[in-house]
Amino acid sequence: MKLFFALLALGVGVSLAEKVRFDNYTLYRLTPNNEESLSFLQELEEATDAPSEYNFWSSPVKVGAEVDIMVPPHRSRFFEAAAKSRQMDFQVVMDNVQEHIDREDIRQKFASERFGWTSYHTYEEYNEYLRTLVDRYPNTVTLLQGGTSYEGRQILGVRVSFSSSNLNRGVFLESLIHAREWITGAVTTYVLNELLTSTDPAVRRIAENHDWYVFPVFNPDGYVFTHTSNRMWRKTRVPYSGSCFGADPNRNWGHYWNSGGSSALPCSETYRGPRAFSEPSTRTMSEFITSISHRLVAYLSFHSYSQLLLIPYGYTAAYLDNYNVTYPLGLRAAQSLASRYGTQYTVGNIVEAIYVASGGSMDWVKGTYGTEIAYTYELRDTGRFGFILPAEQIIPTAVETLDSLVTILQYFQ
Repeated sequence: MKLFFALLALGVGVSLAEKVRFDNYTLYRLTPNNEESLSFLQELEEATDAPSEYNFWSSPVKVGAEVDIMVPPHRSRFFEAAAKSRQMDFQVVMDNVQEHIDREDIRQKFASERFGWTSYHTYEEYNEYLRTLVDRYPNTVTLLQGGTSYEGRQILGVRVSFSSSNLNRGVFLESLIHAREWITGAVTTYVLNELLTSTDPAVRRIAENHDWYVFPVFNPDGYVFTHTSNRMWRKTRVPYSGSCFGADPNRNWGHYWNSGGSSALPCSETYRGPRAFSEPSTRTMSEFITSISHRLVAYLSFHSYSQLLLIPYGYTAAYLDNYNVTYPLGLRAAQSLASRYGTQYTVGNIVEAIYVASGGSMDWVKGTYGTEIAYTYELRDTGRFGFILPAEQIIPTAVETLDSLVTILQYFQ
């Protein structure tokens, strides 16, 4: 069957020199109802190695768990027949993915020249925004180069410090480690702006009682590629075997690397890389984090989508370290997040809430340095738009997320 799917995946060749389009691609949601149907989806995911073929927005990991798959128009009939023959219920979530991508492009084209949160931004625009903050707040904001990518791009961030007394009360915000999760960079920069400008007393307390390290684009090569070539790209851009590029930078960190939930196949979306820290971006960022690790009290990683607040670890379901603190605190944070717009988040450790996923950045920080508070957010939504969350939802997503951050960081006050 694997050979069959491998041949199927090679049915249409797409040059990566051209921008991949997804005209009339359909996003399906279906549920494997037994081990045979689960195995079918898993083999389909592993065999797909062309950007024009099946694109799994969520992985098939267990019976009864919903799976979101983007299917090209020339595969829709086969895909629906295969699902029906295995008695898998399915629904169409999005019937023309490219229409939603085009709306993003139009909004970006006509966006104000001033950096804001009514449209999504490029890698260069994020970096320029960080530089302007240094100019505007020279006594508070310091520009940082945390790392470097395979293609030589800087991984820039800023440190925000209102007082030297906060030196050992550092909070680290990370986003866009998965390139297609555009909402995450928008949220972290919105939070950054609020830390500097908000007059809300609760926000001012957390802002001025911590040092902040904010890195909006952890995977610059992949993120640039989502703008220039393939909006659905997830990984880095390191060349591997054949026509396969990139490792999953959130399966490449060195704490229990290769302990489940990652792939050994270079074309896979969850390819872990040939070794821990094989990717220049993860290696150099790990070195930077090591240099400030003794100053961190919290590490917060932002992903999308699913509306989850995840606790370490991704390699085991065991409740390790201070789960008795982070779980109830996470529940309070989720309540705060829901209070404004009613957005519901599920709280739990990674394995219980979604699936085994070893080699993640949060696990490495928590497991290596014992950082007291570590969470991963899976931001809006639950699948209606998925990775193509409309820009109209940037500010609501960011505002409710900031509400939850206030609750988390009040823990230290």
